[in-house]
Amino acid sequence: MQFPSEIKFADEKVKKSFEELETEDPSLFKILTQALHNIKENAFCGIQVPKNLIPKEYIQKYDAGNLWKYDLPKGWRLLYTIRRDEIVVFSIVLEWLDHKNYERRFGY
Repeated sequence: MQFPSEIKFADEKVKKSFEELETEDPSLFKILTQALHNIKENAFCGIQVPKNLIPKEYIQKYDAGNLWKYDLPKGWRLLYTIRRDEIVVFSIVLEWLDHKNYERRFGY
């Protein structure tokens, strides 16, 4: 089932980091842009993280009641949460991490 959504960033810092990638790391920018396009087309295209594994920081900082992981090349992960406002669904980008930092964030 396709479930379109609008893409939002968790805050201005995340948005600015994404925009800066266009010049700082064009290949990662391109990969993230494609991932965001896929999430926009279908909010549920990622892998849902079980609620008991959601880092407390995401719950406290972003009020993330759900968490989705989108696997990127070279072990990178894009983490987002899905929210609904009336009939509009938002996919909110929290951060992207390389594999090492992803494992730290989740305590693996």
